[in-house]
Amino acid sequence: QVQLVEPGGGWVQPGGSLRLSCKASGSIFSIYAVGWYRQAPGKQRDLVASITRDGSTNYADSVKGRFTISRDNAKKTVYLQMNSLKPEETAVYFCNRDPPAWSWGQGTQVTVSS
Repeated sequence: QVQLVEPGGGWVQPGGSLRLSCKASGSIFSIYAVGWYRQAPGKQRDLVASITRDGSTNYADSVKGRFTISRDNAKKTVYLQMNSLKPEETAVYFCNRDPPAWSWGQGTQVTVSS
């Protein structure tokens, strides 16, 4: 069973940047596509970006050109670089397989506010 830990969130002003990381346990991490998801209060959890085992990426339209997902299979870690953040992107951010199949971690809170 893969366990996920997502440090790296925090508070940032509108227009600012944050880099999230997702550390996975287990040896099977590298063979799966992994995604970053976010859930704002009262809303459903949505896929923001995903990356295949070979490094191909896909993004939600709302974040294209501003977010970059990457992975380091040797470190079993996936990253999400977020630039030009907007207040409406305040949410808890999670990582998981794409589509989700592992147990969810606790996520990391990202707050975009002045």
